Amino acid sequence: MRIALALTLALTGAPAMASAAHAAEPASARASGHIRVDQVGFAPGEAKHAYLMTSGRPAPFAVIDHRGRQVLKGTAGRDLGAWNARYGHVYDLDLTRLRRAGTYRIVSGGLTSARFTIAPSAQLAQPASKIVTFFGGQRDGGRRHANDRATHVYDWPTFTGPDTDQIKGELTKVGGPVDVEGGWFDAGDYLKFTHILAYVDTLMWAARRDGGASADPRLKSESLHGLKYLDKMWDGASKTLYIQVGIGAGNAEGTFAGDHDLWRLPESDDSSSEKYIRNRPVFRAAAPGQPISPNLAGRTAAAFALAAQVEPNRRRAQAWLDQAAEIYAMAKTTDVGQLVTSLPHAFYPESVWRDDMELGGAELALAGQRLGDSRAGQWLEQAQRWATEYIAGDTGDTLNLYDVSALAHADLIRAGASIKGALVADLRAQLEIGASRAAKDPFRAGARYDAFDSVPHAFGLAATSRLYRAVSGDRSYDAFGTQQRGWALGANAWGVSFVQGVGDNSIACPHYQISNLTGRPATGAVVNGPNAASLFDDGLGGHFEEMAKCPADQVDRYEEFTGRGSRFVDDVRSWQASEPADDFAAIGLYALTLMARD
Repeated sequence: MRIALALTLALTGAPAMASAAHAAEPASARASGHIRVDQVGFAPGEAKHAYLMTSGRPAPFAVIDHRGRQVLKGTAGRDLGAWNARYGHVYDLDLTRLRRAGTYRIVSGGLTSARFTIAPSAQLAQPASKIVTFFGGQRDGGRRHANDRATHVYDWPTFTGPDTDQIKGELTKVGGPVDVEGGWFDAGDYLKFTHILAYVDTLMWAARRDGGASADPRLKSESLHGLKYLDKMWDGASKTLYIQVGIGAGNAEGTFAGDHDLWRLPESDDSSSEKYIRNRPVFRAAAPGQPISPNLAGRTAAAFALAAQVEPNRRRAQAWLDQAAEIYAMAKTTDVGQLVTSLPHAFYPESVWRDDMELGGAELALAGQRLGDSRAGQWLEQAQRWATEYIAGDTGDTLNLYDVSALAHADLIRAGASIKGALVADLRAQLEIGASRAAKDPFRAGARYDAFDSVPHAFGLAATSRLYRAVSGDRSYDAFGTQQRGWALGANAWGVSFVQGVGDNSIACPHYQISNLTGRPATGAVVNGPNAASLFDDGLGGHFEEMAKCPADQVDRYEEFTGRGSRFVDDVRSWQASEPADDFAAIGLYALTLMARD
């Protein structure tokens, strides 16, 4: 049975001090525990929830401002369930009636939460801006990998097994030299993938288009930086799409090394003694002129078409639209087989592609409508076909690197789709996947946190809640979206904001070479977050001799919060949980930019 909340706002008279609230609590009411809250905060009109994770009965709680004055008091809501054997209860703390702007903490039974702020939704532009800063640090080119300006093309390598990146034998050169300088590093390593970069750049252009005044002005240069690289990846003369720069591991024979075999700064690679670190190999999606894996064709076309929607210079916009159309037309949509993403495929095992083709078609249609291109209607029809086929057989995931249908659906509706009802229904179905999971979770997490990509899935659900509202007018998932944002920013069992530099207790030791070796924080880096506990059974990743220990004592401060099949370790060796990635950052940026407009 749901317990009614008894909340009292101290809006008149002299505010009671927090210490008085503590003094009124009997010692028997106190228990070990933690209070978890979104460490950025809430807009005044948002639903606001925090969580008391404890081993015993809950004490009354109070909210205090930056001067220690009590502004809200109440009793905990219902027990949402056990987290683990140590923390057998998680109680809901409903703060929704707190609307006055300010910075606050929650206190209960001697426990104190991290700070959070009540302010207009535009405050979310600040963490979004930090993520843009992260992309600036991820830029390749210039003093980093100048040798990429003239490097050679190789045939796909053979690997020693299906789940390894170790190469069997030598690489075979098939072409070049080609210029592949620029772009962004994929993650904590220095590889570059068109599959990832097209997704990232698409979300950047979408953030520019949809963010209005809340979009960071630096997104203009970052999105153009990404598009310039994608332009190099597509050779229109030979109709070749290049998909990868660099190799993950060396070969079994030990005659060469790969990117993951070394821990170093990228500026050192051009003078490396390792031949494929110094002169990085490039790989193609297919032979010149041959059809391209449809996931790659769809999302790469989407990036150029979105740019054509935003670019004020109509001549340049038309050129980008024509390039998008050229790439889109190369999609292999029959006898597709295993999708092409990376080498090996196990790095990024995408399995659905109609969402990418729907996205590419929708963005082409929108750009064509803007520019008066006669092909716009054709692209709209194609996008509707792929959307219909996606809904019929490819559903089950939510917005992330491997499923872009939420953005595709929303933009297809904007383009005037005749199947709006089906598209809205599928957006709602995706939100229900998360909402049904959240209803059973103590911290109301809509994403699985016992698998890879928990944080980007949470941000994806937050973004989808706003996309759904924009096309349907239905605000019933707003509170759910706010909860997913909050989970990623600290309202989780570990009390960690998974965006470095955002909140009182953000990720401190990312698996990230540049910050580890320079000592400069990876501000704005978004990490994977908790993962399956079983992935840690054999320990963390290896410790390179060059790697600075982080934390210095190598103690896992979050071990007591391992629960429900998941674990999070804030350690530079923890590739399972603490590695940042561009696709994580991009969906976080898009979600926060959308929500900053609320």
